[in-house]
Amino acid sequence: MVLDKPTIPAEEYPKRWARVQELMEQNDLDLLIAYADDHAVFGPAHVRWLADFPVHFEPVCILMHRKGQPSILCGPESPEYIQLRSRIPDVRVLKEFCHPDEDYPHTKIESLAEVVADVMDTKAVRRIGLAGGDLMGAKVYRAFTEVFSQAEWVDVEFAMCMLRAQKTEAELKVIRYAYKIAEIGFQAAIDAVEPGVTEREVAAAIESAMRQAGAEGTGIDTMVGSGPNSRPLMCRSTFRKIEANDLVQITVAPRYEGYHAAIGRPILVGEPDTRVMEALDVAICAQKACALAMAPGVEGRLAEAEARKIMEDAGYGESFVYSGIHSVGVIEFEPPIFGPTRRDLIQTGMVLSIDIPVFNTIWGGFRIEDGYYITDNGAELLNKMGYVILK
Repeated sequence: MVLDKPTIPAEEYPKRWARVQELMEQNDLDLLIAYADDHAVFGPAHVRWLADFPVHFEPVCILMHRKGQPSILCGPESPEYIQLRSRIPDVRVLKEFCHPDEDYPHTKIESLAEVVADVMDTKAVRRIGLAGGDLMGAKVYRAFTEVFSQAEWVDVEFAMCMLRAQKTEAELKVIRYAYKIAEIGFQAAIDAVEPGVTEREVAAAIESAMRQAGAEGTGIDTMVGSGPNSRPLMCRSTFRKIEANDLVQITVAPRYEGYHAAIGRPILVGEPDTRVMEALDVAICAQKACALAMAPGVEGRLAEAEARKIMEDAGYGESFVYSGIHSVGVIEFEPPIFGPTRRDLIQTGMVLSIDIPVFNTIWGGFRIEDGYYITDNGAELLNKMGYVILK
């Protein structure tokens, strides 16, 4: 399959740095530290967005200054790949990121104190913004607080996520292609689901098809849960063989150029249970009502409430187990997340996923999930996958 595969252009990254520097000015920050690692769902986000580097094996940290270019700090096995791939030219190997039992005799390794002293006057740093702090290990955090012992630390995680919330034209093109990959993966699931086929065989077919279409991996594990395995919302694929008349819960979430797309549907094998068909009709109605309510300037919780009321009125309130709207970007589900307690506003340029859950029932479970682009006029559906899939 030959498809046009969009990417994020190099010139977009300095614009992102400038936006972070504006955030620093607004919050009177002398330094901003963006930490990242290879935790599958959340870990790489900040470094992927700021440097286009897919973090793997070792932590990476970006130092953002009020002016000029940022610096990127890494472990001893990453610098060559970072220099090849990253948009940030200043790369330093950090002693605090080294394994204590491993030797790298030909690598210049510097302590955090040495790196910092080379690029700034630590005594002049009064306020530091920290993004990704929840991922940071105790050893690294202690090292930073010791070097900047006089500084005040400010949590800027949510603020950094909100910088990403409204997508550029280049980001939108990449995300649109990610949804094409998701459609290809879901079609592979439809083709593979048959009685006697294991859940893992279906997952393998999905991921192979998405890789061939250009996916670099997945934002969350591919979910294939059949029969009783469909009941929990975080199902994991097993060696269970699909049986006649099974409900098969499928969620695909490819990662493409650092960005994500997710589609969730049940596939119904044989003669579907009437209770499943009833729940599916209600979930579809809830998602459509939510999509109609999403518009710039609307509190996201109010749009989500449209879906939640439909589900509750139909008797599925307890199966709606999480917030039904979330942003999509360099994390498969990232802030803003719109649930009943949040008052954040939907804005033009956001890409939002409406995820309607029906889980923990006696007959199983599934989700109806799709992505939408918020325009001046409302919400544009980003995939063409049908709702009712019978095998």
